[in-house]
Amino acid sequence: MAQDPAWNPAVHPITSFETAGDSAMRKPQVELDRAILTALAEARRPTGATHLADALAIAGIPYSSRAVRLRLAALDRSGLTRLVTRRAGRELTERGRDELSRGDAIGKLGSVAARIDTLVCQMSGEAGLGTGTIVTNRARIPGARVARALEDMKAVFARRLSMGQLLSLQADARGAGEVTIATVCSITVNGILMRQGVPVTSRFGGLLEYRDGRPLRFAELIEYEGTTLDPLEIFIQAGMTRVRDCARTGAGLIGASFREFPANAGDRVDRARVAMERAGLGGILLIGRPGQPLLGVPVASGRTGMIVAAGLNPIAALREGGHEVVVQSLAGLADYASLSAFELLRNRWPR
Repeated sequence: MAQDPAWNPAVHPITSFETAGDSAMRKPQVELDRAILTALAEARRPTGATHLADALAIAGIPYSSRAVRLRLAALDRSGLTRLVTRRAGRELTERGRDELSRGDAIGKLGSVAARIDTLVCQMSGEAGLGTGTIVTNRARIPGARVARALEDMKAVFARRLSMGQLLSLQADARGAGEVTIATVCSITVNGILMRQGVPVTSRFGGLLEYRDGRPLRFAELIEYEGTTLDPLEIFIQAGMTRVRDCARTGAGLIGASFREFPANAGDRVDRARVAMERAGLGGILLIGRPGQPLLGVPVASGRTGMIVAAGLNPIAALREGGHEVVVQSLAGLADYASLSAFELLRNRWPR
């Protein structure tokens, strides 16, 4: 079961404003996030929480500087803003500008559960059989580091600690010298099973402890409904994963998610699991018994628990190895055919 340590903003994201004076004038959290991003864009320079609060008040959105500061910390973790210096304040990142200009900020900053449902419904075809679209995570790294990154990910794929064996590499079209790595997001499992008539509920994202090469227990869990950020992205940014250790020694902490499906769908899940393995999309680590806890996590009557490896685990290994990685989970859809087997890409990439 998840432990309940002292509150840590990197592990327990802020989902409500805890400022007593704000209770009478709270607006939805997403509205505040959008307003902060807009104010930073209009400022055209690094800006602190106090000045942002003043700008919001002028715009008719009154929040205390403390409330703004709390949201800025969450926006930093999402990669939409960054702290320049404590004196100067924050500025928008390139990702923040892109999301704001596309008008996607609201969708991205909504609950992760809603984002998951949207992407699952957008999947097409039969990805488990090698056609259609799948959900991907993305990460950007310097192009000069790609060959080294592929070597560092090798053990993760070899020990099957990721969501399948597929990924893609794409050079930045703007000539910035960066390469985008796309890995299969574990939410793809939900979409494949939905097309088999099996509804899946994503309950938690967490850190799964391995010992002697086997899953032992969840060391941390974050509920998808209670966060605006992907739990696995939070753990990676906080430096809490130990994927490299797990891949090399069989002991460590990897990203994984806990899901549930109707207990009477076990046969269909088993068949889909076999098909996904054949298509290079194997990522289901454990399936429990109907109505019984799985690795200590309770399951409702009439439901069966399932644990799926995070597609971000290879990226977590890169971050642990000192690579400069910009992570974007639940990044969007990609054609199944656009991804290749890891070993094939590794052998083809120039060294």
